[in-house]
Amino acid sequence: KKIAEYDEEHDHMVSKLEDYRVTYEEQHKLQWELRQREEEIVELQKALSDMQVYLFQEREHVLRLYSENDRLKIRELEDKKKIQQLLSLSSTPDSETTYFMKEPPAKAIVEQKTKNKRPQSAADSRQNRGIKKKPVPLSDRRGSIEAIPEHKYKHDNESLALQVEALQSQLQEQTKLAKEQVEALIEDRKVKEEEMQTRMERDEAKIATLTEKLHKTQDLLYESTKDFLELRYQGRSNERQWMGEKDKLLRDLDHVKLQLHPNRDPVLNMSDGALDRAGCVEEMKSLEYQLTQSQKLAEMYREQVIQLEDELSRIREEGDVTREIFKGRSDKMTKRLQLMNQRYQDLERRRNLEVEGFKNDIKNLRSRLKDVERQLYKVTMGFAEDMDMKRPEDLDLQILKNVRATAGRSKKMMGELKNLKSKMYGIENDLKHL
Repeated sequence: KKIAEYDEEHDHMVSKLEDYRVTYEEQHKLQWELRQREEEIVELQKALSDMQVYLFQEREHVLRLYSENDRLKIRELEDKKKIQQLLSLSSTPDSETTYFMKEPPAKAIVEQKTKNKRPQSAADSRQNRGIKKKPVPLSDRRGSIEAIPEHKYKHDNESLALQVEALQSQLQEQTKLAKEQVEALIEDRKVKEEEMQTRMERDEAKIATLTEKLHKTQDLLYESTKDFLELRYQGRSNERQWMGEKDKLLRDLDHVKLQLHPNRDPVLNMSDGALDRAGCVEEMKSLEYQLTQSQKLAEMYREQVIQLEDELSRIREEGDVTREIFKGRSDKMTKRLQLMNQRYQDLERRRNLEVEGFKNDIKNLRSRLKDVERQLYKVTMGFAEDMDMKRPEDLDLQILKNVRATAGRSKKMMGELKNLKSKMYGIENDLKHL
């Protein structure tokens, strides 16, 4: 009954685990789909921002086209006015007419020569067709020439007014476009900031939940490991207790058999033989059971011995590897120590040689200094010999003359003395630092 209950409980737990696995897989699937949707939203937002940028670029292009169109229109008006001025300045024959077309003709225009039979009807037809200039007499032409500056200024004012109007419209469109672009950028920035804020909050919440889950799993792992070790220890202690009880029962059984065996009645030989056979069968069964148990224990101990031997071989291999590594490192360290000692000895030898060289230099410089002092003494003695001691009142004047005569040599000697002193000081400093 207990085994059936245990089996039923095991099946129930397995079914619960399967249900939990299914729900967890569904949750992972939903999270993955949500992440994909978020990535798609981010890509769509990027595409929307790119479309806004393209739209602003197209609008700027359209504004440039509008400005170019206005410029061309103003240029067309200026060209027309220039043509009118040139026509007013030049004389046209009666048979010539000038037309201004708003659109280019669909077909080529072939010039035709018309006869001047009805000048009045030709003039009427020119008026009906929108002729801009007619032939005028010489007096009218002179009057028109004199009135050209006013018309010119008027035309310039009109063209400038058109240019100002076009520039104002362009400026308004540009300001409107820039304002819309700035508003769109501000809106895009706000959206990005909100997205970043929400993403940061979501990431912080995920981090908090994951850390909490990690702590819970660590606690559960610690508790489950502790329970497993306790159950293992209890199982082994129970097994040892069962083995002790089993040995005790077997010893009691043997003791009882020994007590019952000498008290049998010799009269009942047949029954005793039957009992002996039954006892032998039971004893054989018990011995077989003990044999199987001992074989199982032997197998278990053999497996443990094999595992321990494997672990011992692994530990030995690790010890050999570590020993080899330590040996290699110690060899490297000894080689490095020998190299450092050799370098130190070389440096010591070099220092001693430099000290000896400095001492020799000092000796040489001292000898040179003594020679210079000796020469200086000889020079001063020579000055004293050259002086006339009979006139002591002119002694200072004679000394000044001698000094002036030997000023160059004295300066040169002073320079040499200074150089020697500086060299001596430098060598002494080097010796101190050494």
